[in-house]
This record gives sequence, structure tokens and C-alpha cells, in this order.
Amino acid sequence: MDMAYAMASNGGATGSTGAWGSIGAFLPFILIFVVFYFLIIMPQRKQTQEHKKMLDALKRGDKIITNGGIYGRVVDIKENKLIIEISKGVEIDILKGAVANKVKE
Repeated sequence: MDMAYAMASNGGATGSTGAWGSIGAFLPFILIFVVFYFLIIMPQRKQTQEHKKMLDALKRGDKIITNGGIYGRVVDIKENKLIIEISKGVEIDILKGAVANKVKE
């Protein structure tokens, strides 16, 4: 009998959580998303924008390194590809997106 009384008197307390109870349940997820945004998403977006600027600024004669580790000098620039000279008289075509960095002289 005491157990039934305890369960009945405790039932009213669970229904009074209100609006903060539902928001409070999602608060940890919201905080995790905010932390991920500032630590991962924002820096990655900035790095992608800088890489795109570097690709757009490439011109003939620039020395580059590809994602595959090939050093070369830009000979010609087409719409979506570059022709680079990797050795005297040896030229290859690569996609612009395959350029990792511009080599500083």
C-alpha cells in the first residue's frame, strides 16, 4: 500500500518539466554542433577558399607540386587542366584540382 501511494504522489512531478525540459534534452547536441562548426567546418571552408584563390591565380611559369608529389612548371593553362613540364621536354596534362601547392621561390 505504501508503494502505491509513493508512485501516485510522484506522478505529478514528472509532468512539470515544461518547455526547458525539451530544450534541455537537445542542448548537448546543439553545443556539440557549435563546437564542431568552429573547430572543423569553418577552418575547412577557409582552407578550400584559399586553395581556390591559389588555383585561379596560377599563371605560366609558376612552379607547382601536385597531389601525387610531382614537381613541375606550368607551361599552358586550359579551362580545367594544366600542362606542366616535369623535365626538359617532358610535359604532362593534369587537372587543376590536382595541384596541391604553388612552390615559393
